[in-house]
Amino acid sequence: MTKESSTPLCAPGMSWYVLRVASNKEDQVRDTLERKVRIEGMDERVGRILVPTLKEKRMKAGRVKVHERKLYPGYVFVEMSCESDGSVSEQVWFLVKETTGVGDFIASDGKPISMPEHEVVGMLAACEEAEDQPALSGLDFKKGDLVKIIDGTFESYEGEVDTVDEKRGIVTVNLTIFGRATPVEVEYWQMEKVV
Repeated sequence: MTKESSTPLCAPGMSWYVLRVASNKEDQVRDTLERKVRIEGMDERVGRILVPTLKEKRMKAGRVKVHERKLYPGYVFVEMSCESDGSVSEQVWFLVKETTGVGDFIASDGKPISMPEHEVVGMLAACEEAEDQPALSGLDFKKGDLVKIIDGTFESYEGEVDTVDEKRGIVTVNLTIFGRATPVEVEYWQMEKVV
């Protein structure tokens, strides 16, 4: 339990452990383990099973798509209880090890090592942030940045960023056209910073 929050980091008698899994099989392993825990009635030994992700909005040609990016590729986080000597109970061991795509727990001397509290706090915070409105990936422009248009009607023009509309992914750039400063709206992916 953290000092700042009254919400426990894990269920009573449980700790968080890290499970190595085959790359790109994280979701499949999590879903299979959750199903096995329900079927075997092992809820008292295995709690939450998480694959922390970050939702990112990406825009191209005026269309916004939400993509999920795994924060810890190749790992699944398992909340579970261990025996008094630190080993995993045989039932849980076979439940986990017989799941397709599972490697092994991060361990020392053959016993899984529980995550330190500060790492658990970070991992759980990342999971909570993923529930929030996704950010627009790659929109890293601010007022005053010098940019070059790399696509569209004004390709190869250079100008200065005036405003940024993060929700729409539109950046207003002041370009010099026919000797006059002209504000032009451009999608963020159609430009790059001038270094």
